[in-house]
Amino acid sequence: MKEQLLLLVELQECDSQLVKILGKKKTLPDKIDKLDEAFRIFQKEIEQNKRKYDEVKIRHVECENKIKKINEGMIKTKERLLEVKNNKEYQAMLKENETAEVTRGDVETAIITILDELEKLSVLVKKDQAILDEQRKKYEEEKRLIEADLDSIDTDFVSWEQKRMELKGKVPADLLVRYERIKKSNNGVGVISVWKAICNGCHMNIPPQLYNELQKTSELIACPNCHRIMYYENRERTA
Repeated sequence: MKEQLLLLVELQECDSQLVKILGKKKTLPDKIDKLDEAFRIFQKEIEQNKRKYDEVKIRHVECENKIKKINEGMIKTKERLLEVKNNKEYQAMLKENETAEVTRGDVETAIITILDELEKLSVLVKKDQAILDEQRKKYEEEKRLIEADLDSIDTDFVSWEQKRMELKGKVPADLLVRYERIKKSNNGVGVISVWKAICNGCHMNIPPQLYNELQKTSELIACPNCHRIMYYENRERTA
């Protein structure tokens, strides 16, 4: 490949890498935000059973407190039975005690149901926790890789920019102006490879005669469709 064309190819690589780096600098923070949000949503959904378990646990404590309060009330009622002076009061207190016993029985039945529900939820919570721990590991690893990529951006940019400046100093001024003009009007690409008579910039066919000339000549040839400077790339040899 002609020396000037080779310089342009290397310069194009620098420009492409710089554009890519700037794109990363813009998109990677958004990618991290989306990753964080996705994990928050997943965590909220996977912890539904845990929240339900906590709610049922509160109900269990409330029922235990009710039992305690009923028992304390029944003890006081029995103590008062020793002090009653007539049958009417005595019967009323017996009725009060019977009602308390029925209420205590209902609460104890509710506790049995609650304990059964807690046991089932406990199994689900353990499974959910295992899934959450695995997902958290994946999330943290992916986030670490993105952050590492983000941290290297400034260093990479300086490296490619320095290489670009060195190459610019080697390219003739008139050719550099031509390259920059073509690049500006073609989405940042001024030099493009051609393989099997197809321009990899506009993906249009190159006339056979021009394609043959491209493989032999040392002159700089522009694509007749997108006007980018072309170079022949033998992909079978480089594969």
